[in-house]
Amino acid sequence: MLRPAPRALALALAIATAPLPALAQSCGGSFAGFVQGLRDEAVARGHDPALVQRFFAGVRQDPKVIAADRRQGVFQLDFTSFARRLISQNRIQTGQAKASQWAAVFDRIEQEMGVPRGILLAFWAFETDYGGYQGDFNTANALVTLAHDCRRPELFRPQIFAALELYAHGDFDPATTTGAWAGEIGQVQMLPADILENGVDGDGDGHVRLKTSAPDALMSGAKMLRALGWAPNQPWLQEVTLPAQMDWSRAGLDTALPPTEWQTLGVAPRAGGWQADLPASLILPQGKDGPAFLAYPNFSTLFEWNQSFTYVLTAAYFATRLEGAPVFDPGNPAPGLDGAQMKRLQEKLAARGHDVGEIDGILGAGTRAAVRAVQAELGLPVDGWPTAELLNRL
Repeated sequence: MLRPAPRALALALAIATAPLPALAQSCGGSFAGFVQGLRDEAVARGHDPALVQRFFAGVRQDPKVIAADRRQGVFQLDFTSFARRLISQNRIQTGQAKASQWAAVFDRIEQEMGVPRGILLAFWAFETDYGGYQGDFNTANALVTLAHDCRRPELFRPQIFAALELYAHGDFDPATTTGAWAGEIGQVQMLPADILENGVDGDGDGHVRLKTSAPDALMSGAKMLRALGWAPNQPWLQEVTLPAQMDWSRAGLDTALPPTEWQTLGVAPRAGGWQADLPASLILPQGKDGPAFLAYPNFSTLFEWNQSFTYVLTAAYFATRLEGAPVFDPGNPAPGLDGAQMKRLQEKLAARGHDVGEIDGILGAGTRAAVRAVQAELGLPVDGWPTAELLNRL
């Protein structure tokens, strides 16, 4: 599972902010006492006591879930290395076969929701290898374990009651439902609250079963993307070529210009024409000499599905490949920093007053912003790509 953290959607927040019975623990304490508090809270919310008892009867604390939560949630690989690792010829061929197998479902999704098949195929591939591996953690145990742990209980506690609601509908079995360590279920990995909010019975059998039904999973994923802000029938990513010299400070997701302005700056589509007359941001994942893309507004929506920049960019690019785009040009970027070097860079940036978040050796949004700031201070190209030269200058 590549997702660094689960999303807290509106339904989950509503559940989280509902009044709690006096005996309920917010987190921590004895596990048995915590589970009893969940039972009391569920009954107080109006659930049938017998159903509540059955739901929580077999719940156990799972130390493997805590271990998974403490591990690094995102890769330290650069975009090119990450993309080459995740995008194999087999995954492309399987994606093409799945697109053909489920063509009628994808046609319906595109007509009714405006979500392209490439995006859904990309997440289907990366999340579970097209449903081939969906995780083997008991979902009820994972959610209760993470809610009991006091690191992020506000994210996981509402999911328990969402799972209980699914159980009442006959769409969740606390004894047998399995998925990712963080509680995501099914072929496109959705949390219980997401399923309650956006689940679709795509095959018409009267249930929403994301583990066994591809139509249910794909249509539910599409509905969730729409709920997260996906604009129907609009592009998301386009590879571009760059001039040898330009104002590199224009790059980054915080700047969006119409194609006419990018064209004036010397930016051009690598294949075909401009995809839309929409504001777009120039993305340079490995600096000015590496791959280059224009990200349209829909690209930002994908961060609601996954918070890792490299993961999202790779999924977005893979979606374009599945819809006919050529292999991207990796360029000739300066070598990036390894984990230890990145930590030293973050320490130096923090010492200069920049907020890079945790010193973790990961090139996240805060570190990229700090790199751009010091590049400007030092008179270097402001492309957000940390190199050994920059580290030495600092």
